[in-house]
Amino acid sequence: MTSRKIANDWHPGIIPENVQLDAGAHIETTYSFHLYRSRQPTGIVFGSNSSAYIGCMFDMGPEAQLRVGAYTLLNGLWLIADQCVSIGSHCLISWNVVIMDNFRASADAAERRRMLESFAACRKPEVFAPVAPRPVVLDDNVWVGFDCCILPGVHIGEGSVIGARSVVTADVPPYTIAAGNPARLIRTLNKEHNIVANRSS
Repeated sequence: MTSRKIANDWHPGIIPENVQLDAGAHIETTYSFHLYRSRQPTGIVFGSNSSAYIGCMFDMGPEAQLRVGAYTLLNGLWLIADQCVSIGSHCLISWNVVIMDNFRASADAAERRRMLESFAACRKPEVFAPVAPRPVVLDDNVWVGFDCCILPGVHIGEGSVIGARSVVTADVPPYTIAAGNPARLIRTLNKEHNIVANRSS
């Protein structure tokens, strides 16, 4: 693309130089990069005809990378990443979904207390506790319902559906429906039916 600005954008920002937009990819507003801090040579790749609509926020640390496949729609995703998140092709991510590869805070109460005290002293909440990130992977044709939270280290298999307001704490097998808090397997889907339907669309 020749310009890093978006025509008629209400926010006076630019698309960062290390964000790659393949043919037909659409970003609704540069405000989605307000918390973007990736210093990777390629921080984000948006595949062909993928899209990120208003409400999306890419809260990415210096080492973070995001891959979005072709024809994937992000409709209000809040991404928290410090290492790697991969979203396949033909995925539908509904509004108010949170995907995180890092909790950015310790599970230990004493450590969290020290972290909060350090924030109060330096007023720099972007300095996070040393918590190791774990990559998150969504394979092709995944549908994530609204208000879901996908936690670090999760792998969601191809063709799966995550019910609205679920908290996904563990891997989800391909061609299944999972829902709840924590998300559990509800039923399996007919793989052959889904493949035929996808080829005909």
